[in-house]
Amino acid sequence: MCAQAANFVLRLGSLMVLARLLGPKDFGLVGMVTAFTGVLTLFRDFGLSSAAVQRASISEEQVSTLFWINILAGTVLSGVALAFAPFIAAFYHEPRLTKVAIALAASFLINAAGVQHSAVLQREMRFTALAVVNTLALLCGTALGIGGALAGYGYWALVVMTITIPLVSTVGFWVAAGWMPGRPRRGVGLRSMMHFGGLLTLNGLVVYLATNLEKILLGRFWGVDALGLYGRAYQLINIPTDNLNAAAGEVGFAALSRLQNDKPRLKNYFLKGYSLVLALTLPITIACGLFSQDVVAVVLGPKWKAAAAIFRYLSPTILVFAIANPLGWLLSALGLVKRLVKMAVALAVVMIAGYIIGLRYGPTGVAIAYSTVMTLSVLPLVAWAVHGTPISFSDLMHTVRKPLMSSVAAAALAYGTRALYGQFLAPLPCLVLECAVLLICYATLLLVVGKQKELYLELLRTLLRPTSRKNESLVSA
Repeated sequence: MCAQAANFVLRLGSLMVLARLLGPKDFGLVGMVTAFTGVLTLFRDFGLSSAAVQRASISEEQVSTLFWINILAGTVLSGVALAFAPFIAAFYHEPRLTKVAIALAASFLINAAGVQHSAVLQREMRFTALAVVNTLALLCGTALGIGGALAGYGYWALVVMTITIPLVSTVGFWVAAGWMPGRPRRGVGLRSMMHFGGLLTLNGLVVYLATNLEKILLGRFWGVDALGLYGRAYQLINIPTDNLNAAAGEVGFAALSRLQNDKPRLKNYFLKGYSLVLALTLPITIACGLFSQDVVAVVLGPKWKAAAAIFRYLSPTILVFAIANPLGWLLSALGLVKRLVKMAVALAVVMIAGYIIGLRYGPTGVAIAYSTVMTLSVLPLVAWAVHGTPISFSDLMHTVRKPLMSSVAAAALAYGTRALYGQFLAPLPCLVLECAVLLICYATLLLVVGKQKELYLELLRTLLRPTSRKNESLVSA
C-alpha cells in the first residue's frame, strides 16, 4: 500500500512535469505507436506468469521451461514490432513513427526476461519485494524522462522512459527472486498451464482492443493533437485505477488462488477486499467528475484546458473498473477463464459500436461513448461473472450499498462548497478545499453513520500484525 502511494505520487508528478515540458504532439506521437505495440505486449508471456501463480503446485522444471518459452515469445514479438514499424508510420502518415517503433521493440524481450521471476515472487507472496522493484523502476524511468524533456529531446524523452521502466524492473526481479532458470525440458506437464495462459491472453487481447481501439481511430481520423488531448485525459483517469489494481490485484489473485478449494474463506476474503477497493475508489471517481477543470488545470496546466471535458466524461470508468477488475481476479483464481473471454467479447462488441457512433464528434464524443457503454454494461457483467461462484450478486450489492450512499451525500456537500467558494479561489486551493470537504464528509458518513468503522479497523489490525504471522493473516482476513 505504501509503495502504491509512492507510485501514485511519482506517476502524477511526472505527468504534471512532462505535461508542462512537452506538448500534445509529443504525447500523441508516442501514443500512436503504443496503441499498436500494446497489442503485442499482451502476448509477452501468453498468460504463463498468471498460470504459474494460479497453480496449487509447480515444479522447478516447469518454471524453467516457462521462462524459456517467454524468452522465445519476447524475441518473436520484438521482431514483429521491428517489421511493422514502417507500416505504423504509413498508417498514420507520420514518418517519425518508424524510429519510435524500432526503439520500443526492445521492450518486449526485456519484459519477457523478467516475467517468471516476477511470478516466483508473487507465488511466494513476497509483495514487499515486488513493490520495491516496481517503485524503483518507475523512479528511474521518471527521472530519465524528465531529464530528457528538460534537455530538449521532445517525444524521445517519453520513449526512453517507456524502455527504462521494464529494464529496471527485470533486473530488480532477478535480484529479488535469486532464482536462476535451468534448461528447458519436454514432457513436464505444461499443457494445462498453456491452455489457461492462452485463454487469459485471449481475454486480455479482446479487452485491450475494446479499450484502446478508440485511440487508433482518433489518431487516424482526428490527428496527433486530438489523440494527445484524449491520451493525457485517459492516462490521468487511469492513474488511480492502475494503482489500485496493482496494489490489490497481485495480493488478491495470489491469495484467492491459494483459497480456491476453501469456498467460505475465499468468500470472506474476497468481500472484505472488494469493500476496501470500492471504498477507496468512490471518492476519487467523484472528485474527477465534479472537479475536472481544477484537476486538469493543476495537474496538466493551462495549455491542456481542452482535456477537461474529456477527463470529466471518462471519470465514471474509474468506478466501473474498480467494480469489474476484482471479479477478473476471482474468476481467474477459480479457473473460470472461458467465462472471462466470453464476457470480454460481449463487451468489446458494444464498445466498438459506441466508438464508431462517437467518433464523428471527436475526442469528446468518443469519451462519452466509452463511459456510457461501460456504465450500462457493468451490472449485467457483474451478474454474469458471479453466477455459480461462492459470491452472489446480492453479496456484492450489499457490499456496495453503504460506500455508495455515503459518497453520494458527500458529493452533494462538496459540490455545494465549490458553488459557494470556487469562483473566489485559484485552481489549486479550490481543489484542495473541495477534496478536503469530500473526503472528510465521506469518511464520516461511511465510518460513523454507515457503521463500517469496525470492518476497516479489523483490516488495519491485520496489516499491523507481526511479520511471522503475515502469511496466515493474508488468508484469514
